[in-house]
This record gives sequence, structure tokens and C-alpha cells, in this order.
Amino acid sequence: MKNIIVLVSGGGTNLQALIDAQGRGEIKGGRITCVISSNPKAFALERAEKAGIPAVVIPRKEYADSKAYSEAILAELNRQQADLVVLAGFMTILDECVTAAYPYKIINVHPALIPSFCGEGFYGLKVHEKALEYGVKVSGATVHFVNEKADAGAIILQGTVAVENNDTPEVLQRRIMENVEWKLLPKAVSLFCEGRITVKDGKAYVDLMDN
Repeated sequence: MKNIIVLVSGGGTNLQALIDAQGRGEIKGGRITCVISSNPKAFALERAEKAGIPAVVIPRKEYADSKAYSEAILAELNRQQADLVVLAGFMTILDECVTAAYPYKIINVHPALIPSFCGEGFYGLKVHEKALEYGVKVSGATVHFVNEKADAGAIILQGTVAVENNDTPEVLQRRIMENVEWKLLPKAVSLFCEGRITVKDGKAYVDLMDN
């Protein structure tokens, strides 16, 4: 049984999707053993407590820079014996000391179809604002491995939704969360824990048989 460590910073809706999927028995071969928050006031911590999942707070503001903070995160991941690290609304870009220590063992969900509307500065509503500004007809979310570059790791799963003419960034964000993020993230976690993701030449190949 693999140890899944979830990193959060805010409301924790993707964490809740993982907790719910775990409760339904949809995450096979792993379990959420710890939640780590960069924000002591994150509502995600309440979600973890309600689910009986241990939580650790490592406040970002207590560290001078990204490297020092990332080293603290890395030390905690090692203490927790992490097999898989899931970034679920984690608002700090980790230094490469973490990605180097956990290659192809850290996954993130990005609220757009990578390589569109991604990279540094593209997070939260900004992603959806840019998508609408560009006039795309479909958008969605991407679950991908995390490497040393923002949103540049191997793509695991993608899903789409239609963009409607009267969409606002908030409406599009909600549609993508409900129809893509909250479904694909638990699915990708289970695929990882079941050993059904292989990486070759920097690309992820997924065995979706029986899924």
C-alpha cells in the first residue's frame, strides 16, 4: 500500500475529491497518509481532520526563500515515507531539490489543456481569464508529473469541457473542477498506485484497461 502525501494551500476541493474517492474505494493500491499545508489557516486542514488524516503545517512565510522552504518540505516528505506526492492547490513552486528526490513521483492538476495557458503565473482564475480572452471553444484540465519547470512534466491524463459563449472565469473554473479535475486527479492517483503508468523518453503511458 503506497503512502500518498497531499500538499495544499487553500480550500482543498481537490483534496476533498481524493478523500471522497478513497472513501468509495476508487483509489487502489494506496492511501492518503498525510496532508501538508503551506498555510496554517487553509480550510483543507479541516477537511483532513474530518477525514481522520494526519496533517502537518509548514508555513511558507517562515522561510527566507523557495529553496529553504523546499528543503523543509523535502525533509517532511522523507519523514512521511512518501511514495506519491500530490499537489492539490499547492501555491508554492517547489525547488528542484524536491523534484530531483522524487522523480515521476509528484503529480499536479492544472486547470487547462497543457501546453496552453500554463507555466509560471498561470494559476487560479488567471488561467480561465486567459482562455476566455483567447476565445478557445474547449478547455479542461491536465494531470501531469511535476519536474523542475512549471507545468512542464509528462502528461498523465487530460479531460475537456465545452466553453460557452456567456462563460465567466468563475463559471468555467467550476465546470472544469466538477467535470474534469475532481474525476481525473483521483483516477491518476489510483493508476500510479496500481503501477499502471510508465514513463519512456519523457512521456507518460497509461494502462487504462478495465478503467
